Amino acid sequence: MPITDYLERNADLYGDEVALVELNPEQQEVGRITWKEYELIQPTKTQAYRRQITWKVFDEKANRLANMLLSRGIKKGNKIGILMMNCLEWLPIYFGILKTGALAVPLNFRYTSDEILYCSNLAELDILFFGPEFISRIENIEPALHKNRALIFVGEQCPSFAEDYRLITGDYSSTRPNIEITDDDFGAIYFSSGTTGFPKAILHRHRSLMHAAAVEQKHHSTSREDCFLCIPPLYHTGAKMHWMGSLVAGSRAVLLRGTKPKYILDAVSTEHCTIVWLLVPWAQDILDALDRGDVKLSDYQLDQWRLMHIGAQPVPKSLIKRWLAYFPKHQYDTNYGLSESIGPGCVHLGVENVEKVGAIGIPGYGWECKIIDENGNIVKQGDVGELCVKGNGVMECYYNNPEATAEVLKDGWLLTGDMGRQDEDGFIYLVDRKKDVIISGGENLYPVEIEDFIMKNDKIKDVAVIGLPDKRQGEIAGAIIEVKEGMTMTEEEVNDFCLQLPRYKRPRKIIFAPVLRNATGKIEKPKLRKMYGEEYLVAYENQD
Repeated sequence: MPITDYLERNADLYGDEVALVELNPEQQEVGRITWKEYELIQPTKTQAYRRQITWKVFDEKANRLANMLLSRGIKKGNKIGILMMNCLEWLPIYFGILKTGALAVPLNFRYTSDEILYCSNLAELDILFFGPEFISRIENIEPALHKNRALIFVGEQCPSFAEDYRLITGDYSSTRPNIEITDDDFGAIYFSSGTTGFPKAILHRHRSLMHAAAVEQKHHSTSREDCFLCIPPLYHTGAKMHWMGSLVAGSRAVLLRGTKPKYILDAVSTEHCTIVWLLVPWAQDILDALDRGDVKLSDYQLDQWRLMHIGAQPVPKSLIKRWLAYFPKHQYDTNYGLSESIGPGCVHLGVENVEKVGAIGIPGYGWECKIIDENGNIVKQGDVGELCVKGNGVMECYYNNPEATAEVLKDGWLLTGDMGRQDEDGFIYLVDRKKDVIISGGENLYPVEIEDFIMKNDKIKDVAVIGLPDKRQGEIAGAIIEVKEGMTMTEEEVNDFCLQLPRYKRPRKIIFAPVLRNATGKIEKPKLRKMYGEEYLVAYENQD
């Protein structure tokens, strides 16, 4: 069963109910043009730009787009790219592509012009939909990009080198196209985060998308009464697959543009959101704003908010302790996943296991997990090894890259590249990325363990531990520390705090600087190693 069936069911059963809301607190509604079939609502007290669509309109717009694409000869096997910020047009375009039998190919909104061209060529895109934020980047590569594919602009004031989405879809039928889609058909290509070079194209079948939707709804018991607040970018499997719990339940979701604490709390309050997925930095920002008194919980209607969950990165215990002090009635969950495993949920903590905060959890619904050594053997309980997962959400392959595929797919198991261990209750704890392990004087140092400890310091907002070159030890641990707003800290303070760690785990270099994270909240350690490793390489080469 393809996920497009859920959209059509919702349009039939709940057609007049709101499916999606778009909120942009930094954009005023005054002077904006209202697009046909989108309902523009009067501003709230926050003066946020707000639009909404019903399930019926959602499905009709997806059908209209699908029929336009079919009229151009698009069929199964074609690939259609989406390069857009979160907005009401995003998901109808995604589902319209799926309804043709073609593959939807979302692109990271942070891609440079070169990366856009690279990924478009790697995925062999036939058409690219893009939004106004990307005009200059597309224009830089337009001759090469346009050579083999159509460019369709989604926004106002269409550039001369593209077609206007509003004009080319308006006259097509809004009835369902007669295209049979099976679980075995290819449905989407997603891209790896690209933190180790140019991204790899990850090919998924429709069964992966369906599996992700079922997992999300099951894990968080999403019901018709829920309202999901979606803040992360929809190009990423994490955000979209979490939203698919709402698709299965037939419940409303809000797409919020902006991550400031006030924006998030305003959205939860005015839209009556019940489920919110945050990244660690956003949760920290909310807590810090509450600590400083910049926002006050009494100013918002938050009683309906039942679940806060975090994914995409390890979660410090201290963060959740602080969170539950402010929000004692909240359920909490964390989800682990990769784009190669169709996003979140192959491992999850579970709302009933809050006492295990620090673990990423147990195998998710419909998933299997194991931890292996370098020879592929399962390690003893408590020992560190590479986490492997197996289930219907595992990718088919890295598209056009059989060598990279063979490295990570073994007999149906996906080798994640994450090092972990399992406790006596079966809960899995991430230790670090395989490539991020620091080998110092023959000892394996796992940066996540050191980061978790350092984050216990109340002055520290964020930390990243990386390996720096050292002639004697090979590598030493360096800590890049971002101090909370309004606070100061010295290297001596950090070193004194770290005396509680075993000597070999203590950072040898302290760097006060911003911690770089990508759009999904993951620390960009290759970039940090490049930035600071080269600086210490000079010292390395000059050591006696």
